[in-house]
Amino acid sequence: MHIAILTFEGYNELDSLIALGVLNRIKTDDWRVTIATPSPKVTSMNGVVIEQMSTLEEACAADAVIVGSGIATREVVEDPAIMNILRNLDPSHQLIAAQCSGALVLAKLGLLNDIPACTDLTTKPWVIAAGVEVLNQPFYAKDNIATAGGCLASHYLAAWIIARLEGKEAADGALHYVAPVGEKGEYMERAWRNITPYLPAPARALV
Repeated sequence: MHIAILTFEGYNELDSLIALGVLNRIKTDDWRVTIATPSPKVTSMNGVVIEQMSTLEEACAADAVIVGSGIATREVVEDPAIMNILRNLDPSHQLIAAQCSGALVLAKLGLLNDIPACTDLTTKPWVIAAGVEVLNQPFYAKDNIATAGGCLASHYLAAWIIARLEGKEAADGALHYVAPVGEKGEYMERAWRNITPYLPAPARALV
């Protein structure tokens, strides 16, 4: 199972790396989480340089993809080389999620047609201008597409992906590990309150 976090020049560390940390709480042999970049190295909005773990082409074949956020997302969506590759993303057989300004990427790819989105307050007018309704909430998902708004909502995307691919119990364990000591119950209750309405209903047992 490959989960790729698309991370571009000027990326927001919280958006890519919190998700990376939560997703890597799954320790099964076939579980792989990578930072997917358009170049061998990218530098964050605060000067943190990270190396490519997978390419954008490999990300388009992943089981799940998170489109990360950053200060240069408007430049990303104007880059034909990047966007032509990302047009291979396909929610019919992938989970596709976007963090903050990543929603603008999904909007420009036509993946948010008739689907409202969550994003950060800076990106909100650009997503609206792209023809997408923006919700005043931290997380929303429909079928295989999810969006989150606000850097500290990134664990919602990670938990949603884990719950979809490995089950709620696995996601519960990952969230419990990263939740603040002394606040774990409150923290997890809030997370599931935001995520659960957008998970598929459990299959009913045959009578």
